[in-house]
Amino acid sequence: MIPLRLKIETDVVDPYVVRLRSFEGLSEDCSDAGSLDATLENASAENADFAGAMGKLRVFGVDPSEVNGDVMFVVPWRGTAHRLIRANSRHNTLLITERCDQLCLMCSQPPKERHIDMFPFFETAVLLSPGNSTIGISGGEPTLFKSELLEFLDTTMSARRDINFHVLTNAQHFDRDDVVRLRRMDLDRILWGIPVYSSDRDVHDRIVGKPGAFDQVRKSLSLLCEAGAKIELRTVLMKPNAPKLFDLAKFVTTALPFVDKWAIMQLENIGYGRQNWSSLFYDSSKGFDVVGKALDFAISRGIETKLYNFPLCTVPANYRMFAPSTISDWKRAYVSDCADCSLRNECGGFFEWHPKAHGYERFGVA
Repeated sequence: MIPLRLKIETDVVDPYVVRLRSFEGLSEDCSDAGSLDATLENASAENADFAGAMGKLRVFGVDPSEVNGDVMFVVPWRGTAHRLIRANSRHNTLLITERCDQLCLMCSQPPKERHIDMFPFFETAVLLSPGNSTIGISGGEPTLFKSELLEFLDTTMSARRDINFHVLTNAQHFDRDDVVRLRRMDLDRILWGIPVYSSDRDVHDRIVGKPGAFDQVRKSLSLLCEAGAKIELRTVLMKPNAPKLFDLAKFVTTALPFVDKWAIMQLENIGYGRQNWSSLFYDSSKGFDVVGKALDFAISRGIETKLYNFPLCTVPANYRMFAPSTISDWKRAYVSDCADCSLRNECGGFFEWHPKAHGYERFGVA
């Protein structure tokens, strides 16, 4: 697994954001180091020393070429640096908060009460990110800090016209006043990823652990549509909602035809998803008929529909074109059976923490 947190030593006292420049590994010219850059001074097998206007920074356990261009959030008193933006990756996500107002049965990152305002640091990180990046925004629930979030998006997109965002939100906190503000933004550069787990409000509300959530997300989707936002619906496939996935497909195509994409997603075995695995995991390899039927219907009605986090060998051959590699590189893994698979380079594999007994009855048949 690719490490996102590195051991460091620094002569700086307060937390800061810095971009590392080793003049290795990247195609662009790195000779234009700025005040927020730290350039490589020397390296050994154990560590690499960087220096810049912010001070000196020693990074342990990584080849300097692997972090060239990476944007780090350095926390001196912890002796750690977080790789907020990895220059050679397209999977960069900023965690806005760990607070959330829902309690989803399969939540991969169970909510916490604590919150630290990281927006100033994140703004700097985005401004230092490589050209033409798409940066994820996640939580917790980012719109619990909606005003700050929208200001952050507006500021960074104005300063960096080449940057796009993918914002994951439960869409529980939008109101009519937001429509005007959203319209002032370049909404073509923001994709809002919003979960809808069932067309049955009781099933959806039970999955997210919040009465009234379904009705509120419908209102928010209407407001976002009115504002001109790009929307990606996200449905995690589970035992509680799989039997009525076709009903959801009909709902999406009739009530939400304005969405840009619908993603049907396999379950992640971490957080509450791991705790509730036996009651939630749906083996789509032997029960793909419900997925295929919903997929066929949505596509026939003009909705771009994809399968996220599905190992290709668990998907019938004629549906594999709809199953791109979507698991982030830093948490992607393959099991031993994948070693000789002809589709490995195209397949997203598994989450690093997926159980060894992976749960798929039809597996390794690609």
